Amino acid sequence: MTLPPYHWWRTVFFLIPAIAAYTIVLGLVSLAASAAGRPFFAHRCAQWWSRLILRTTGVRLERTGAPLPPPSESCIVVANHASIYDIPILFTAIPRQLRIMAKSTLGYVPFIGWHLRWSGHLLVNRARPGASIFKRMQRMARSGASLVVFPEGGRTSDGTPLPFKGGVFLLAIETGLPIVPVTIAGSRDVMPKGRLRTNPATVRVIVHPAIPTAGRSRDEARALATHVRAIVASAL
Repeated sequence: MTLPPYHWWRTVFFLIPAIAAYTIVLGLVSLAASAAGRPFFAHRCAQWWSRLILRTTGVRLERTGAPLPPPSESCIVVANHASIYDIPILFTAIPRQLRIMAKSTLGYVPFIGWHLRWSGHLLVNRARPGASIFKRMQRMARSGASLVVFPEGGRTSDGTPLPFKGGVFLLAIETGLPIVPVTIAGSRDVMPKGRLRTNPATVRVIVHPAIPTAGRSRDEARALATHVRAIVASAL
């Protein structure tokens, strides 16, 4: 359900300053937690940040679908990407220690990037991903965290998921981590790509049954990407 839109000035003069304040305060707390060797508390800060953003914007979440894997089992959450609100939506809807895979340049963004760099998120140089990403994913899994990935490589402009890139599915097969497809329906109503104004809305998060990857061959990565995209798109 889409609610009446806000005027653009509310986004510029209220929402953006409020989010900046949340980011600075919780970003500093997160950095302190990371420096003290407590990355799990750093993610708790990211969850608080996400909830504050959604509440201030007027976003309501409805999570349905399959149960998540047990908290003790790491997984790779694969979702469609239509809005910059998708990350706070998932951090709020998925009650797990989550890490995101993002381009390395985000690590230089004040507060948000510093949090990503110091609290165990996977920042990747897309031109030269390197073999270290495999080892970093293994360390992440051993720590009990799960990975969030938007395999489209960017936000869709019309709500239709772009083709899923195969790289993360190859990594899933190599690490043996199960894939949890997640559909985010309605986030584009909150803030479409290329628009500054935000709208209050109800966003549905649909969790699909986990897909095991243990025992699959590397040659199956592309077919697995296509299969997972079809599952995610089916609930839009």
